Amino acid sequence: MPYSSSLTDQEWIIIEPLLPRKKKTCPTKWSNREILDGILYQLKNGFIGCDLLKNLPPYSTVFWHYKQWRESGVIDEIRDVLHSQVRQQLKKKANGQL
Repeated sequence: MPYSSSLTDQEWIIIEPLLPRKKKTCPTKWSNREILDGILYQLKNGFIGCDLLKNLPPYSTVFWHYKQWRESGVIDEIRDVLHSQVRQQLKKKANGQL
């Protein structure tokens, strides 16, 4: 995990099923996890120009996927699932079940 904004393996297990499957028409250079790490990196550090670090996908790839996922409701679904899980964890803590 190279950056503080990068997903942990546990976070990826939760989020991966929510992302659309890539079509197998041609091999892609970047995985959904790398693209999502690029989105999270930019959200945390701001959209400064079109620069991303060299080991992240290019800005155009990250932005295109972010736009597609946002318009199709994937980003909202990720937010809702994570929000629900946090609420469940807090409820368990309040009840002393953790």
